[in-house]
Amino acid sequence: MPALVVLTTAPNIEEAESLAEKIVGAKLAACVQVLPEMKSFYFWEGAVQKEPEHLLLIKTLPEKYEALQSFILENHSSDVPEIVALNASEVSERYLGWLSAYLT
Repeated sequence: MPALVVLTTAPNIEEAESLAEKIVGAKLAACVQVLPEMKSFYFWEGAVQKEPEHLLLIKTLPEKYEALQSFILENHSSDVPEIVALNASEVSERYLGWLSAYLT
C-alpha cells in the first residue's frame, strides 16, 4: 500500500499550524510538518506575485485524499489553495505501519 505526501501552503504561521493541528486531529493525516517561512512566486490575476508562505507536508493514505482535499478547500483562507498529492511508493514498513494504524 502506498502513502501520499500532500503539499499545501498557508500565508502565515497561525493558519499553517491551525490547519496542521486540525488535519491530524480529524485523522485525515498522521503527520503534518510545517516548514519555515519561504517566498513563493506565482502567476495570479494577470501578474507574477511574490508572497511569504509556509509549506505543509501532509502524510496520509490514498483513501483519505478526497476528505483531506475537501477539508483544505473548506478551511483555507485562499480561494484556490495549493493541493498537490505525491505518491510515496517507497515507504519503510515501520513508518507505513504507524501511518496506517493511526488512520484506519
